[in-house]
Parts: sequence; structure tokens; C-alpha cells
Amino acid sequence: MSAIPATLAGGTIEAKLAAAGLPALPRTAWLEIDLDRLTANFGHLRSALPAGVRIEPVVKADAYGHGAVAVSRTLEAAGADGLCVATLDEALALRAAGIRLPISVLFPIPPEGVVEAARRGLTITAGDATLLERTLAVAHRSWADRSRRRVLRLSVEVETGLGRGGFAGADLARAVEAIRATPGVRIVGFWSHLSAPDDVILAGAQCRRFERLVAGVGRRVGVARHLAASGAILAGTAPALEVVRPGLILYGIVPDGLPVEPRLAPLAAGLRPVMRLLARPVRVVDLPAGHGVGYGPSFVTARPSRIATLPIGYGDGWARGLSNQATALVRGRRVPLVGTVAMDAIMADVTDVPGPPVGVDDEFVLLGEQDGERIDAVELARGRTTISWEVVTTMARRLPRVYYAGAGPIGIRTLIDEWYRWPESSFGTVTSAVSRSTRSSARPIHRSG
Repeated sequence: MSAIPATLAGGTIEAKLAAAGLPALPRTAWLEIDLDRLTANFGHLRSALPAGVRIEPVVKADAYGHGAVAVSRTLEAAGADGLCVATLDEALALRAAGIRLPISVLFPIPPEGVVEAARRGLTITAGDATLLERTLAVAHRSWADRSRRRVLRLSVEVETGLGRGGFAGADLARAVEAIRATPGVRIVGFWSHLSAPDDVILAGAQCRRFERLVAGVGRRVGVARHLAASGAILAGTAPALEVVRPGLILYGIVPDGLPVEPRLAPLAAGLRPVMRLLARPVRVVDLPAGHGVGYGPSFVTARPSRIATLPIGYGDGWARGLSNQATALVRGRRVPLVGTVAMDAIMADVTDVPGPPVGVDDEFVLLGEQDGERIDAVELARGRTTISWEVVTTMARRLPRVYYAGAGPIGIRTLIDEWYRWPESSFGTVTSAVSRSTRSSARPIHRSG
């Protein structure tokens, strides 16, 4: 299994979890998240950036499907300078899990959440005039109550061409003036987002517009600017400025078709995917020629066939559009997935797999590596005519996540709870979790419900 990370090789998943004192899987379909690879990807990025540039990874949408708590905890230990999310509740969930890093919420929040955002030390975004007016009104009222005084940190989004959010021209000047006139509110940053980071001309125009607009409102000392996310970082189409917001590349995925700047080719080549999707069959059966498989049926056996049913479907994020379009790996060999993808099941034709007949103990890989073969997010994205961001982000909450670091699994997240045993060497003075459960020496960090 030379292509599989050492931390993921050897032994059944049940044996690995039991040896780590972690609960068993509730089903035989799961994601494996390699936190060592995440840490290594972060290190590669750090070494490629100019000294002094802050790295504030994007962990929105459950860290692109990888699991926001474990990913954020790992990035915090790796030296991230802050984190970015899209919504207020994403930020509050990280605070509830003990994440202490600065957290920026990239979309405007409801005014009703302003007091809590200030209390939790979050940075929120100003990107719409009406919502900003309401936000400042709440902040002003809160500041008047001395017992509730907390400075509200605001980052101002600048409209440079994406057409999605932010202020431009006179609107930007008015927004900045209103913020500066409100006691207890502080501008901590200006930012924008590129519409086409792979397009040198469009990206260059946005960068120049951003610099001009921010200069026009008199950026003060200590107020950071950020413009570059994953695409712009690798393509070199936007300057790093004071902060970068890497997302997809930290999870080990290079955007499909992105022209990587030659000096950053070693960074792109060094990135390794963090996520694998695996399953073991819940049924393996020999079917005669002419037998339908799945709904429709959209596939009928042309010969006597051995069919394995894997307990994963579009309810888990395996898109129905992949019906009769994808493959899986078993024993390092590609096998076709046949029939219509159901909510909870897909079927693999394992007739041609050499050796003993494939059975319920065989492990299939649907995303990731096995015995030198690999199915990556870009391949799956092309199969369902989408982008790799969507492939990983739509992995459903009900898919268990098993987290690996060092010698083996250190955590598991299910619909019931999250259990972690953080290595002391990786997390400084953080104490490994101790059991609240009757069967394990690990315990849930918080209830998922």
C-alpha cells in the first residue's frame, strides 16, 4: 500500500479505532482525514509566502467538508494567524469548541448577532449599506451600556468587480466614515475577492481597483488588507499584502485548470489531499446475465456478474449525476460503479477483480489513494460537471469522519458526537480528552445536537 500514508495503512478501521480508545463506526462508509497532511500543506504554503504575511485559512462549510473543529484545531497548532468562515454560527461553533484564534466572518451577519460577535471577539464584515446602518445602531446601543461594552471588529468588503458584495467609490467612503464615527467599533481590515483568479487581466484590474479604493479612504496603521485566496496564491495574480485566505489548497487540492506561476510550482506539487472516502460492502452477490441493478434499471448485466453494494449515496454527497459514470478502487484496481445512485447505496461490478472473490471485508476507496491508484476530487468533479470545491464540501454530515495524526486515529466525528485524543506533542499543553463514555477513554468535546 505504498501510495497510502503510513498513518492510514495496516489493519481494519475497527481495529485502529479500538487501539486508539475511540468509539466504533456506526456504518461501513466513512471519511478519513489526514491531519498530518493538512499540517504539511500549511507548512508548504508558509514557506512559499513572504515573511510577515498572515495566513488566515478558510474553514467555512465545515472546513470544506473535512470537519471544522478538527481542522481548525490542527491549523491553530500549525501556526495559523486566524481563520475565516462564512456565517456567524460557524464562528460561534468554533469558539464553543475552544478555538482561540482570531475569526473573521466573511458575509454580513444579522444585526441581532452583533453583540454576541463582539463578546466573542469575532471580526464581522461590512458589505451592504442598509445592514451596516443596522449593525452600527446595535453596536452604538450596546456601547452605551458600560456593563456590556465590547469593541466590535469590522472588516470592510470592497467591491472591485465580483458583483457580489462590498462598497465602492462614494459608498465606500460613506461606510468608512460611519464606522469611524461610531464609538466602540473599529475597522481592522479591508478585503475583496477575485472573480477570475486565473485571468491575469481581470485579476490585475481588480487588484488595482482595490488598492486605489482603499488608499482613497485613508487606510490606517494596523489595518490589514487581504485579496488573495487559493487561486490567486498559486496563479500569482494578486499580491499577498498583509493577509492571505487559503482554502482549497490547504486541503491538498489544486483548482482544475489553474495556471500555476512557475515559481510556485513546487508548492502546488507538494500539496497532498487530506480526505479519503471509503466503504465496505453491505452485500456482495453473483447475478446472472440480464439482471437489472438499481433503479430503472439503468444498468443490466451483460454476463454473470458479481455486484457489491456500498452503503453510500446521494444522501451522503455522492451525486446522482455519477450514475454509471464513476469508478471505485478495490485491491488497488479500478472497478465500475453501475446502476443509478440511490440515496443510500451505490453498486460496484467486481466481476473482474483477480484473486479470491470480493466480499464484505474488502475496503473500497471512492476518493483518494489505494495501492498506487488514485481517484481525486478533480476527476469526480469532471464526472459530475462541477468543481472540486463542491465534491468535498457536499460530503454529508452523516458520513463519519475519522481523523489521523502521527501513528493512527486521534478522533472520530459521527452524528452523535465528536471524540478526540489530541497528541500532546502536536498541541502543546492541550490535554488529551478523557472518557465520559462507558466504553472509551476518549470523550466527546461537545454535543453535536
